[in-house]
Amino acid sequence: MASVASSSSFSTRLLLHSHTPLVCRRRCRPNFLRMVTRSCLDDSSALLRAAQHTVDTYVKSGMVVGLGSGHASGMAIQHLGSQLRTGNLKDIVGIPMSVSSASEAAKAGIPLDTYQGSSQIDFAFDDADVIEEGTLVAIIGRRKLQGGESIIQEKSIINSANKCVFIIEENQYKGGLEGSIPVLIQSLNWMTIAEEIDDMFLGDAEVWRRPSIGQAGPLGGDFPVVTKEGHNILDVIFTSPIENLGKFCKCDACFNFQVINLSICAGPFH
Repeated sequence: MASVASSSSFSTRLLLHSHTPLVCRRRCRPNFLRMVTRSCLDDSSALLRAAQHTVDTYVKSGMVVGLGSGHASGMAIQHLGSQLRTGNLKDIVGIPMSVSSASEAAKAGIPLDTYQGSSQIDFAFDDADVIEEGTLVAIIGRRKLQGGESIIQEKSIINSANKCVFIIEENQYKGGLEGSIPVLIQSLNWMTIAEEIDDMFLGDAEVWRRPSIGQAGPLGGDFPVVTKEGHNILDVIFTSPIENLGKFCKCDACFNFQVINLSICAGPFH
């Protein structure tokens, strides 16, 4: 782990490692380059400086850039647009990860293209819900989905990028993670899949299907969330700190039932 930039407000870490698949059954290329820009102050000005630093340091003219979702990514998108307007950057093409990031980019004047499976993306930045200290396993997908959003597309763009930065606050980078891990599953026979996952973590986690309206619960009510691709979302809610998030990324259920785990799994560092 090498620190490539630091100040009193934020630090940036550049990490070279191999890792397990972003989406189960698809192996990413080895020596994938991933960076984490993390604010050391829990205020918007520090996060803004981290977002600006990310663009100024890693985005170069002529790049195809994956544009993430979330508060910090929105700041980075606005700064990227500003750099284009002033001529500091040229010939940038943005690949938005969500409807909201596409809207932000359009307002900022960033030329856009749609993501295709064969898209070559030079660099991407994104928010993360939380990142496990040491392993850099990142969780995305806890947020409420907006209309037309695709978490699979978000993960696919991150997976396709040659370099990726997560912009997070200090309190989002920690060990002993708590809370939920979102998992996408096919709507058909979802209960069987949920029971299999529940059996794996018996006593350590509860498995709830996320509702689109109303109260959350094991059955997700009469109106479960259905993603753009037709998936339901299971929130695997751990009742105690998660000792090793990486183990969850490799759970057998991911392969037996084509579950898509909404954590980005990092492997051993080199």
